[in-house]
Amino acid sequence: MHIRCSAVLSFLLAPLCFLAFQQVSASPPALDNTSSHLISARDGGHHNHHAAPLLQLNETEIIMHHAPTPPSYYTIDWEGDGSEKRHPGLLISHAVLMSLAFFLLLPVGIVMRSVKQAGHGAVMVAFYALCALGCSASALYTKLTPNMYVVDCAAHGRHGYIVLLFAVLVSALDILAAIGRMVTYFRSQEKKSLGSFWEIVILNKEVEHGHQDPEFMGLIVEEPEEFEGKLSRNSADSQTHELSDVSQTAQWANDVHRHHRHSSTTSDRTIFGTVHSDDTLHDSTRKRLSKGSLLRRMGTSACAVAERVLVFAGFAQLLTGIVVYTGGCRGNYLNGCMAHLIKGGIFWSYGLVTFARFLGSFAELGWAWNRAPSLDCYSAEFVESFVIFLYGVTNMWMERFGAHAGDPFTTKQIQHISIAVMFCFAGVVGMGIESKRIRKWLASSTFASLSKHAKVPNDAVTEPPSYLGSFNPFPALVIGVTGAAMAAHAQTYLFQVQIHALWGNLLVAFAVLRCFTYFFLWLGPPQSILPSRPPTEALGSFFLACGGLVFMFSIEEVTFAAMRRGRDDVMMFLNLSVAITCFACCWTLFVVGFKGWLKSRTHSVITYRSPA
Repeated sequence: MHIRCSAVLSFLLAPLCFLAFQQVSASPPALDNTSSHLISARDGGHHNHHAAPLLQLNETEIIMHHAPTPPSYYTIDWEGDGSEKRHPGLLISHAVLMSLAFFLLLPVGIVMRSVKQAGHGAVMVAFYALCALGCSASALYTKLTPNMYVVDCAAHGRHGYIVLLFAVLVSALDILAAIGRMVTYFRSQEKKSLGSFWEIVILNKEVEHGHQDPEFMGLIVEEPEEFEGKLSRNSADSQTHELSDVSQTAQWANDVHRHHRHSSTTSDRTIFGTVHSDDTLHDSTRKRLSKGSLLRRMGTSACAVAERVLVFAGFAQLLTGIVVYTGGCRGNYLNGCMAHLIKGGIFWSYGLVTFARFLGSFAELGWAWNRAPSLDCYSAEFVESFVIFLYGVTNMWMERFGAHAGDPFTTKQIQHISIAVMFCFAGVVGMGIESKRIRKWLASSTFASLSKHAKVPNDAVTEPPSYLGSFNPFPALVIGVTGAAMAAHAQTYLFQVQIHALWGNLLVAFAVLRCFTYFFLWLGPPQSILPSRPPTEALGSFFLACGGLVFMFSIEEVTFAAMRRGRDDVMMFLNLSVAITCFACCWTLFVVGFKGWLKSRTHSVITYRSPA
């Protein structure tokens, strides 16, 4: 269910953009300015990758390609001369209240809803209260502060209200479902009580009848008349038979109970041989119940996915809020800014989801590096490969957006299309490896090579232990190749080269650690349904999330601002990224641990044997 959310978020994948390598060679003296301009336009950029990276910021060259950075909310709040009226406290209140709402109360509400805790409604009411206070603080700040971000694409506020409207719709579905359960409860013939109302209407739990042993099931209810004579004639024999063979009595009792339950209303017709009418009625009823159950499961899954999408939407709003407050991503900076924020945010989120898998999330699907309890679940590697394929198959055709008919392919376009092709076909290979049908096809070639009269021992066709797990290196391969390419990325300034090399190497580290995970699990495949928690995944998920964060920090505007203020220190950027990632891992541990604690209180605790 959680990873369906990932499939939805995959539509937000933008190209894994890289700043273009320049094909401009050292120009001879005879080369005029027009030819140089054409070569620069063809290659899609203004940097010369043959030249050594610069140490000092060249403001003249920046002004040639980008408009000057105007003042922002941040400058008037913290760097102004004091002539403007400042209200940073309102903006801080807005950020704190909305962060608490979306990253504390909303995850807690989702967890409580998943385990059917009665306090879910109170938590969601507190969520909306914090959202209302946060929006009020933002509206007051906007009213008292001049507009410092006059851009048509400045949609932080508009998108924020859309997200809140979406949250209200999700809660409205819960309210409507509760009303429907209430109507069904009062129309039912069951005995009404405050406890049953709380269980059925509020907690949405099915009524569980008391458990009874099989030999007594069906004997506590009044039997139909057609069985009375039969039971009275054989009472003595039945009593002796029950004492001698309990299992046969249990089967007889179950048959009587089952026949009474399904045939009591049509018992007369059953005696005269019209059994087919009762069977038809039972089959049609079962089909209706099955269809209703399917629709109910689909609705529950859609609502759960929608709630989880809200957390990612809150993260997106956090990023756009920072952009608007600092005044970035305007003019020619917009495309690069969006590329870094979207793809860096995806790597960041993917790393936290991978860390949640390490902690034990999705163990019911076999995604926590454990043995899947059910064989009908898709593997996590299949979902990863599908997302990679979806990115590649869409972005292969999007790199030429904005180009005119007949325009030559620029170096930047060739780079991006090649990356998209790699993602597309690597995703296809990954999905093929995870397909059980293709695995059977591949295994059938072994039997086809054998002679018809060859005698194969039974143990020779037993599945090897490695079949218990999924060892698919292609998702890690794609991320590792992307990181290796970025670690060698040519940039104008040395600081930009170092930042790109930093997050590129972090992605490579994730890929290497994921391959180590597959290696060790291939040597000892998981035998238990409990999470195995390989330490390589803990490190790999941390490097992936940290790499995504540094990816976002490597935006051109951010690097320029750091160089202007003397903050162009790679160690500072790395330490800051590690600190934020550690904090995010603590948040993930809190959410996953809180869900486990609630389940331990509401579900029966299962003891398991120690390997010692």
